[in-house]
Amino acid sequence: MATPSFAVSEGKNRLLREMMEALGVREEDLAESFVRSSGKGGQHVNKTSTCVFLRHIPTGIEVKCGTDRSQSVNRFLARRELLEKIARHRGVATAGDREREAAAKRKAKRRKRAKMKYGMGNRGE
Repeated sequence: MATPSFAVSEGKNRLLREMMEALGVREEDLAESFVRSSGKGGQHVNKTSTCVFLRHIPTGIEVKCGTDRSQSVNRFLARRELLEKIARHRGVATAGDREREAAAKRKAKRRKRAKMKYGMGNRGE
């Protein structure tokens, strides 16, 4: 079964397919179910099952995504999140990991600059 096309840009659909191929995840390996979302959206959210529950059968990794009012967008986001978790499980660096590392470096740099500026290292001397 081919990867379905979701209500996002063709480029994002293509990147999702490439990521699935790179990690060796097939659509047949995924168990997908839909539940009612919660939060903003009013009557629409209360009447439709837009939240997606996705499980990768071989690894048992599970994801639940209900951030958008559209079921199709939630299906895309759930797959993307699941692939990130699978990659992290296998020890592959993901885009989220790289962003967290960059943020930690920026924070350390700010801390170092503040220490130099305010002389925190030699207090009371």
